[in-house]
Amino acid sequence: MCGLAGLALRQDLAPESATLEALTRALAHRGPDGAGHHVAGNVALAHTRLAIIDLVTGDQPLFAGPAALVANGEVYNYRELRRDNQLRCGTQSDCEPPLHLWRRDGIGFADALRGMYAIALADRAARKVVLARDPFGIKPLYLAEVAGGIAFASEPQALLAAGLVRPRVRAQARAELLQLQFTTGAETIFEGIRRVLPGETVVIADGAVTERHRRTALPEGGPESIGTEDALARLDAALEESVALHQRSDVPYGMFLSGGIDSATVLAMMARLNAQGGTSPVLAFTAGFDVPGAADERAQAARLAASVGARHVTVSVTEQMVWRHLPEIVGAMDDPASDYAIIPTWFLARRAREEVKVVLSGEGGDELFAGYGRYRSAMKPWWLGGKTPRAHGSFDRVDVLREAPTGWRDGIGAAEAAAATGGRTRLQAAQALDVADWLPNDLLIKLDRCLMAHGVEGRTPLLDPGVAAAAFRLPDALKVQGHSGKWLLRQWLARHMPAAEPFAPKQGFTVPVGTWIERVGQRLGPLVAAQPGVAEIARPDRVASLFRHAGSEKHRGFAAWHLLFYALWHRRHIEGRRAEGDVFEVLSAR
Repeated sequence: MCGLAGLALRQDLAPESATLEALTRALAHRGPDGAGHHVAGNVALAHTRLAIIDLVTGDQPLFAGPAALVANGEVYNYRELRRDNQLRCGTQSDCEPPLHLWRRDGIGFADALRGMYAIALADRAARKVVLARDPFGIKPLYLAEVAGGIAFASEPQALLAAGLVRPRVRAQARAELLQLQFTTGAETIFEGIRRVLPGETVVIADGAVTERHRRTALPEGGPESIGTEDALARLDAALEESVALHQRSDVPYGMFLSGGIDSATVLAMMARLNAQGGTSPVLAFTAGFDVPGAADERAQAARLAASVGARHVTVSVTEQMVWRHLPEIVGAMDDPASDYAIIPTWFLARRAREEVKVVLSGEGGDELFAGYGRYRSAMKPWWLGGKTPRAHGSFDRVDVLREAPTGWRDGIGAAEAAAATGGRTRLQAAQALDVADWLPNDLLIKLDRCLMAHGVEGRTPLLDPGVAAAAFRLPDALKVQGHSGKWLLRQWLARHMPAAEPFAPKQGFTVPVGTWIERVGQRLGPLVAAQPGVAEIARPDRVASLFRHAGSEKHRGFAAWHLLFYALWHRRHIEGRRAEGDVFEVLSAR
């Protein structure tokens, strides 16, 4: 896990050292263990390193003949790539094999990679720069057309900090953020900054994009014919292989443990592998809240940890901690996702960094194994009560905005059409829709930014090609039965970790933002309403009223949270004002 950036200009231009230095400074938090750069003619690469594998010889850029590479993430099958392709590598870095594969295979070089990665490589002989991103979009990568060519970076804020792009909000993306809590597709909320799409490889020559290649995350086709026992055996093998690969590390690692199915699955497999290898017990981190009645997973997580002899660390997130650190937390979300789970994730990462540099987590389980309630609804035709996922937005029932958001569902609509292809069932189409946008642009952005704010690498073993092959084309009946999603995963867990009680009713995960906001609503509401970003889109008197009553109904709490998030985000990333002090001090500052 690192940071990368660079410039690919026209042949007659040369990168300025001040720009390269600004990009590197802006990404220093992603790579506290070192920095490097490569400049050759019209191309520059910059890298900040978080050292995880090959601590001695793994500094970047990496070189092979006329080609240089910088990368963010991990290529988990690097040993197998070396062996199977007879690659002669000069380091033990997991990121060197892709460099040799590019020289041999060209634009399809990333198709054999198994991992999470954003890669930038420059080939002097071919006069090309190549950008590549992993199929699930676990690692971020952005590009922008700038004067004389293309700039790219791991985070949009680096492009802004270097003065390569002006911070201007794209109105349709703002509407998406307010209504959906994330933004969709290739375009970001910043005018002029685009995402390299998950699984995309982009070729740049003479300062312009000339080729694109896309690798899909999900296997093609509708449900396959397979029985329960065969499906369980295949799933067990896929989970064991994936978790084993994701535990490859030269530094200490742990995991994030909730009381849910997904992280319990990761814990069970980590414990099995550690027992087989005679390594230390699993180290698990869990967050909880100080509000009576709020969903608190610490007790259930403690039981799971005890059942496999794991060491369990808990973090209590208090209201005072949130108000003190919320400007920092939102400030880390430059590509904004106003998912309130950023709060516990940020605090868990801060605590984990005291002991480890790598954590495994359960992201992707709901999407691959069909865990969300909206999937069960999507399986039904409309005349039987079926509902379109995300048909309604957060502000549909709250009258505070100056104008109703428009166009906010256009991106989701386009993704829906793309997902419902290739003989997929309604359930598969709903899953594919989430894998295309919700997963990379909400859940994985949250994980990346909150962990990288503390120099911690996040790994997601359920988001793996082998696990996807074992899960996505299962018959619908092995995913959803009655009111239970993730049916096959629950069956696996019942056999391998019965303490998880996988078929018992579960309390949904919530963060008590509505309760917290209402307690200080009299003071906080007017501050939020007065912020330039919010004043532009919302009526101040109605914002103040919303904040005073944020805890009365769930939809009011969501709307108030989204406005608070946007106020802090706009202040930091559009107005360019630093987040120094607690939420009240920051919003009061002029």
